[in-house]
Amino acid sequence: MKIAIWKKTVQQKTWASLLLPAALLLPASLALADDHPHDHGDNPVLTRVIIDQLELRDADGANPVALEAQAWIGKDLNKLWLKTDVERRDGETEEAEVQALYSRALAPFWDIQMGVRYDAKPTPTRTWGVIGVQGLAPYWFEIDTALFVEKSGRTAARFSAEYELLFTQKLILTPSVEVNVYGQNDAETGTGSGLSDAKAGLRLRYEIRREFAPYIGVNWNKTFGKTADFVKTKGEAVSDTELVIGLRAWF
Repeated sequence: MKIAIWKKTVQQKTWASLLLPAALLLPASLALADDHPHDHGDNPVLTRVIIDQLELRDADGANPVALEAQAWIGKDLNKLWLKTDVERRDGETEEAEVQALYSRALAPFWDIQMGVRYDAKPTPTRTWGVIGVQGLAPYWFEIDTALFVEKSGRTAARFSAEYELLFTQKLILTPSVEVNVYGQNDAETGTGSGLSDAKAGLRLRYEIRREFAPYIGVNWNKTFGKTADFVKTKGEAVSDTELVIGLRAWF
């Protein structure tokens, strides 16, 4: 009887974690439906799927496969976004993050976003509230920054930036950087307070078509502080440089 009750409780928690993003995004869906209800011809509902990185990385041990992608549906002012970041090694998922966000235009090229982030890996899972800003800064830097608050009171922040340098209309070099900061130590997931990790990349792509571009590049990762201590405890390196080959696409 206790086992049955425990299974029922786990199932209820699982369904709650799945339904929470939908419940939070329902008001955003209604806002999209009501946005300029009489101008469907001038302000249609549009969609886009963007695969920023689908790549094989030449790292120590098993070569990992990584996916960073995002998709949106909406109108000029209001959109619903899905973002995902997944890394697999030896056929197993090591990191998996999904964000479901409502986005509202603040100014030309700038949106405020809010919603839910769910970390399925590493375990135990974590669910965060999200508020952030995404847009195009002066000199054409693409910026994505967000603050995360977990239900138990944990906090985190992320900043990422990307720039495109055109050698020709088809050959494009893209430097990028990402920094993660956490407010508390979380030994269960191996993240420490303060500056946790940083990533920098340099990818050279060739646009066979604007929507389809294979690339090669190099990726650098480093952990800091208490996060680095957790990594050392597991016998892993605190920094790594990887050669990458991948594909960028959108439709």
